[in-house]
Amino acid sequence: MTERNASAAIDDLGWRGRLQVPARPGAALLLLLVLTILGPRMCAQSCQTSGELDDATRSALTAAGRRFFDLAAKGDTTAMGQNAIASQSSDLSAIELTVKDHQAELVGAQVSPRFVFLLEVEGASALPHAEFYCGVFGKSGQTSGSAVLTLDNLAPGKYAVVILDAASTQTRDNFSVVLQQAGADWKLAGLYLKPAQVAGHDSDWFAARARDYKAKGQAHNAWFFYLQALNLASPVPFMSTLTTDRLYDEFQSQQPADLPSEGKTADLISGNTTYKLTALFPAAVGNDVDLIVKYQATDVSNTTQTNQSNVSVIKALVAKYPEVRDAFSAMVARAVDANGHDFGTLLAMKDIK
Repeated sequence: MTERNASAAIDDLGWRGRLQVPARPGAALLLLLVLTILGPRMCAQSCQTSGELDDATRSALTAAGRRFFDLAAKGDTTAMGQNAIASQSSDLSAIELTVKDHQAELVGAQVSPRFVFLLEVEGASALPHAEFYCGVFGKSGQTSGSAVLTLDNLAPGKYAVVILDAASTQTRDNFSVVLQQAGADWKLAGLYLKPAQVAGHDSDWFAARARDYKAKGQAHNAWFFYLQALNLASPVPFMSTLTTDRLYDEFQSQQPADLPSEGKTADLISGNTTYKLTALFPAAVGNDVDLIVKYQATDVSNTTQTNQSNVSVIKALVAKYPEVRDAFSAMVARAVDANGHDFGTLLAMKDIK
């Protein structure tokens, strides 16, 4: 079983790659409100939303997003590379993988613009960390029409984020492109394909289930379903909205202390062996929601032995957190060595004794 990467990112532009959840803005919002009062030209970065753009600019950016969608649906990654920034066109592997994984979902999908943002970075040097505050903010922070985009190492210039809703009878995806202006053209600088639903359910459904599990005292199930709700709530991993902020505020303090997080491992004891867990998160597989656990391994080349270790981890984890039987269809354990090589084992919950 292979975990697929659903985003292609450009390192030199600072796109946040495979973040599972969008970033949560903090005290910087207060700074923004002060700068807004003093005047927008004091900011080194600025953002305009679709409603703030003139018709010609909005139409041009939307057309660029649709053009790249059409190329992806056709699987024409060569043309996408020819219309990309230099660092992207020199290595198309990430785009090719993303398009290959999702092309079947895009064929026949109907697209409509969901968000269009025009970003500008001023000054003579790149910004190490830029937070773009888009739309209207209230005294308590975000509103239903606002968003915060958080990006790193952006050189001075103009950028755009175009997010399309791609819906078919089977799926609904967010097709998002990051564009960089080059003369009169808009070049592809990043590509993200992210489902708006998993296992037939959207963010609101997972949030409701998280609250149900929380009410039952099942803290771990609540946390896992909150993570999935938060992941689905934002179409790109570097964007936060009123919805994601509210979810963050509601659940962040509920994170169980015995789970791996922020680079810290968690111990799991099985017999005489202590396994170092590095990640524990939900993932959709078809119409099912499974629980994925990753742990440190010295060597995964002996697949028979690694499979036995995986089974031991799965059984020990379910014994430690029996509540997960009620929430997930299966568990997947992935042993990962120091070089990033991994080997996975899936067991249906009904088969875990």
